Order: sequence, then structure tokens, then C-alpha cells
Amino acid sequence: MRILCSNDDGILARGLEVLERAARPLGEVWVVAPDREQSATSHALTLHHPLRPVQLGERRWQIDGTPTDCVMVSVEGLMPDRPDFVLSGVNHGPNMGEDVLYSGTVAAAMEGLALGIPSIAVSFAGRVLRGDDQLLEDQVEVLSRLLAHLTSLPAFPADTLLNVNLPRVPAGEVKGVRLTRLGRRVFSDSLTKMKDPWGRDIVWIGGGSAAWSGEDDADFVAVREGYISVTPLHLDLTHQARLADVEPWWRPL
Repeated sequence: MRILCSNDDGILARGLEVLERAARPLGEVWVVAPDREQSATSHALTLHHPLRPVQLGERRWQIDGTPTDCVMVSVEGLMPDRPDFVLSGVNHGPNMGEDVLYSGTVAAAMEGLALGIPSIAVSFAGRVLRGDDQLLEDQVEVLSRLLAHLTSLPAFPADTLLNVNLPRVPAGEVKGVRLTRLGRRVFSDSLTKMKDPWGRDIVWIGGGSAAWSGEDDADFVAVREGYISVTPLHLDLTHQARLADVEPWWRPL
């Protein structure tokens, strides 16, 4: 099995190292990742300047672009054969609910799916840069078993990527795996106004608080209760229920 690993936290990220170690028992691993952090770049492509792939070792590259760039360039320009799976992560922080719309981690898996390759995005619901790095390191064996199971499914779901979130608990305390749906969350106070060194107004996006909502099978519920969340996602954003029930809102021309 040939596996492509990428991420949005950059080639030096601890989570990428964990993903690579977890994937290594499954087959031949290629690592192609951004040369710097690309969090919240979503499915952006670099169109206004050329990209520079730099080889760091055997089957290991960095690219001065987005996670989507990395997957596209890998599949169409660096790898001699298409990978059997694209794995993205392990993200430093969860990707649940609306996070999937902004996440570069999920976007790398989406690009794999768009190229017709089964893809899995993996995130860790902890603060890797604030003391949870050892909790992440300890997830290697748990993640390796999960990836072995997912990549050996008799029929990996067509037109689907799997969004995996690991709970912020020691590996030995993970209660199991739940199949989930996306939750919903509303951010508050996520803008901070301040001055730059020249006294000009600037705005910093990030921080604040979030209120979660959703059913018992939502991703955030599973992770909060110590389970690994696995959520199937697809690229078709069509609201099928609204097409099936147009009477309340649609009037033909």
C-alpha cells in the first residue's frame, strides 16, 4: 500500500511525525507538507506564483504552498504512482463542526478525494503547543490500529472522506470509536481590536469562546466523552432536503 501524508501545521509539526509513525506499518509512506504553518487556509490553491518543491529525504518533500497544493503536486508531479490513500494530520487541535470549512487539514483530504483517492483527515482535540504534546505522542499505537482498520475496510465509502478526531485523553483511556455527524458551534468575541506600532487600527481574528450544539451522535459529544470521532464527509454541498421540499421557499419564474 502506498500512502501520502500531508498536513497544514507544516513539515516540522509534531502531529505530522505522529501520523507518519502510525502509517508506517501500513506500507510505503510519502510525506509532502507545507514548509510553514497553513492553518485555516481551507481549500486554497496557489495560483499567483510558482511553487518550489524541496526534497528533504527519501519520499519526503516540503512545498511553499497550501495543503491542497501539496496533495495536488504530490499526486500529479512528485510520486511515480498514485497513492492508495491520502492521510492528513495529525492536526494540532480539533476539527469538528464548522471547523471543516476552514481547516487546511480537512482540505488536504478533500483534495485527495477530488483526485479520486480515498482520504482520511486526523485531528487531536488538545493543545499541542500548551503542554499536550505528550498526550499526542502517546496516540501513535491507537491511531495506527484505527488507520489499519479504516484502510482495510471491504469497501471504503465512495465519494467520501473520513474526518477523525482523537480525544484529549491518555491513549489508554480512549473508550472506543464512534461514527458521528458534524456538530454546530457559534463563536463569540473572536475579534480583538488593537493598534499596530504606528498607532493604526488592526484586528486579530481568533480566540474568544464557542458554544456547541448538536444531537447525541455529534462529533463534539463523542470527543468530549473520551471516544474517537469518525465523521464521513463529502464534497457535494447541495441541500438535498430543500430540493425535495421546495414549496415553502421557491416560486418558479
